[in-house]
Amino acid sequence: MAIDLSTTWLGLKLAHPLFPGASPLVDDLDTVRRLEDAGASAITMHSLFEEQLSKEQLAAHRFLDGPSNSFAEATDWFPSTADFKLGPEAYLEQIRKIRAAVKVPVIGSLNGDSPGGWMEYAKLIEQAGANALELNMYTLASDVKMDAAAVEKQQLEIVRAVKKSVKIPVGVKLSSTYSSLPHFVKLLEAEGVAGLVLFNRLYQPDIDTEHLKLERVLHLSERSELLLRLRWLAILSPQTKLSLCASGGVHEPIDVVKALMAGAGAVQVVSSLLQHGPQRLRLLLDGLESWLQEHEYTSVKQLSGSMNLVRCPDPSGYERANYVKLLQSWHGK
Repeated sequence: MAIDLSTTWLGLKLAHPLFPGASPLVDDLDTVRRLEDAGASAITMHSLFEEQLSKEQLAAHRFLDGPSNSFAEATDWFPSTADFKLGPEAYLEQIRKIRAAVKVPVIGSLNGDSPGGWMEYAKLIEQAGANALELNMYTLASDVKMDAAAVEKQQLEIVRAVKKSVKIPVGVKLSSTYSSLPHFVKLLEAEGVAGLVLFNRLYQPDIDTEHLKLERVLHLSERSELLLRLRWLAILSPQTKLSLCASGGVHEPIDVVKALMAGAGAVQVVSSLLQHGPQRLRLLLDGLESWLQEHEYTSVKQLSGSMNLVRCPDPSGYERANYVKLLQSWHGK
């Protein structure tokens, strides 16, 4: 019996739930074709960042106004242009090239945390041919005067402005550090977003104690990171109509199964592809299909959410009771 692997993400009909998340893999057109050949059901662009767009706009402003009205020190607020492999125009052109090269949907990505002119690029990404847009709003609230409500209000303003400027579906990639994530999800739902990606990975700086400087170290995800995604997928999936996508900690076929069981309708993979290459996607997809067949599931839809907060045999495992029971169960040696 054939298994129906199809799913829906951001209103897009996908052949199956697996596709690459935002990463440098899309910078090379040959790699993008290899991802499609390996079975990717969609292609997600890496992010176009507020910082690089704002820097370009600042440069244009300085050019138009002349050196007398410019402030050289202002450029120190932004990362170097060398930090970004694709500039804004090259990014848009890459979307056009990928759309021409593959048959699967292409999802653009914008990353920023404050209202501004950078959001105009949502429309340009749509015009370049993107089928949907992933909005990544990573905010580090380090100002004691800015409370949680202010952070959420600002992010909702960004969502509202982007939604107003485009007709393609907009998904939001969230961090896990909201005071009340379910409440914020309902606010996003009211703004008309099409889906959520859980979660943005938080890259932490280390300290070089000998040279007294911060070290930026990129660590690829580990399977243990999936647990946080499973908990929130399970809690959110019965409480929202939005489609949910797992991102982070997916390295083996059973990780895909768990994400779907918790409530995901789609699963993004990045670190495993960076480690093993595009063909890893085929292993994950074949593994998912084999598991479904062995356990007599007829579709991904049947599996999705089967172990969420409402449908699992022990809902307390997702809530505070799990924390209490685990601590009480430890007796040491």
